[in-house]
Amino acid sequence: MAMSRWQNVDSAFTATPDEAAFWAGRTFDDFLFRPQKTESQTRRTISVKSLLTADIALDLPIVSSNMDSVTGADMARAMAMHGGIGVVHRGMSIERQASEVAVVKRSQSAVIDSPLCLPMGTSIRQARRFARQHGITGILIETASGSNVLAGLLSNRDTPVHDDAAEDRVVDDFMTPLSRLVTGAPDISTDEAERLMFEHRIERLPLIDGANRIQGLITRRDINLNRKQPGASKDSAGHLRCAAAVGARGDYLERAAALLEAGADLLFVDIAHGHSVIMERAVAGLRGQFGNVPLVCGNIATSAGARFMRDIGADAIKVGVGPGCGCRTRLETAAGVPQLQAIREAYLAVGDKVPIVADGGVKTDKDIFLALICGASTVMLGSALSGTDEAPGHVIQDPATHMKKKLYRGMTSPEAVMEALYDSGSSEERDAALEIPPEGQEIQVPYRGSVSTILQRIRGHLQSSVSYGGETTLAAVREKVLPDPTAFLVPLSAAARIESYER
Repeated sequence: MAMSRWQNVDSAFTATPDEAAFWAGRTFDDFLFRPQKTESQTRRTISVKSLLTADIALDLPIVSSNMDSVTGADMARAMAMHGGIGVVHRGMSIERQASEVAVVKRSQSAVIDSPLCLPMGTSIRQARRFARQHGITGILIETASGSNVLAGLLSNRDTPVHDDAAEDRVVDDFMTPLSRLVTGAPDISTDEAERLMFEHRIERLPLIDGANRIQGLITRRDINLNRKQPGASKDSAGHLRCAAAVGARGDYLERAAALLEAGADLLFVDIAHGHSVIMERAVAGLRGQFGNVPLVCGNIATSAGARFMRDIGADAIKVGVGPGCGCRTRLETAAGVPQLQAIREAYLAVGDKVPIVADGGVKTDKDIFLALICGASTVMLGSALSGTDEAPGHVIQDPATHMKKKLYRGMTSPEAVMEALYDSGSSEERDAALEIPPEGQEIQVPYRGSVSTILQRIRGHLQSSVSYGGETTLAAVREKVLPDPTAFLVPLSAAARIESYER
């Protein structure tokens, strides 16, 4: 089918009878993809890069969901390292969310532009707390608070064993002073910095100017990570990319200001029913205060909703109402559209003008590929990542089966709502929240270890899917398939679904 048939359609999913029948009620398990002849010699070199927004590309088109059981600083950092991006959830105070974003932005860079410092006179106890809070193992010590003049460096190996008397002593007594430090010039190359660190067997190289003012910091760990993860998602300054979620009313402007100050690369304006006046007002408010900051807006599930998001200025559209296992919206309200149909509707409404983030309904890796060739540019994952070490929460053990599990919950579940309000809300807000019927639920998911294993598996399976698509890049498969997926998809009978997916 030609794209022109789907342009400028004002009613929800108007199509020719055959086209409408093909997509109506369809989701991931309804199709297989017809294998195509491939010229690829090895799948390892296949690119799966795709756009999150018009200006931000991801080496791995995966976004970790802005849920309190999925994405905090640890998950966002891991996602960026593997070429995806994480969206730090908003179920916490503004200060805490901004701090999580700041941790990610500081966690890896060829050069840390504004390294964290403490002044001389700080106690060892305070320094330990500071290091734990920011997840660092070395602290630059400045001559006085705010002076930005280097006095020394305090590393883990410099700090004394835990002892009450030592805890109250000051960092001056234990740090390596400037006179004994190896330092570099602000414009030092990475290769020269690495040579200096190897020659002197050091892990950190402070960068200072002629007046000993701190201009940056290079660590051996960050250099090694840069080499190991060349496809990591980074901004123009070499810092890991990090997204963060805001709401559409209340403190959303204050929250957005704090998150952008902390370094967030883009904001996800996140409400359950994005096709609304509330969303329109929120985007106008954010544009009025922050200009062209990238905004990913959602959620919607129809062509009309996608055009609405395009028209109010969304940089990407989050598609999905009720497909996720942590969501009960379809059960409680009957609202929703089967996810693959919703993705296709949205794509045919806005084409390539606004990238689509497919949110929810993914049970296996093949669902990611189907979403990407039917209209999505990236795919958001929640439950698939929630059982990992990097997801917030603790590992629990089922007393009956002794299996290890973690909790996963929708952000409108009673547990998630109340925890968010206890962190930042008033007692009146908590009482009001209890009166609203929930549309989310809390479940247990299997413990899966490190998210790195999952992301590596997804990348490998996507590369294989691209090979079966007869191309060497995901972009090429999408260009070939998107105009008419019906030529490449095989609708499945009940028996074919059993043959294909029941193992």
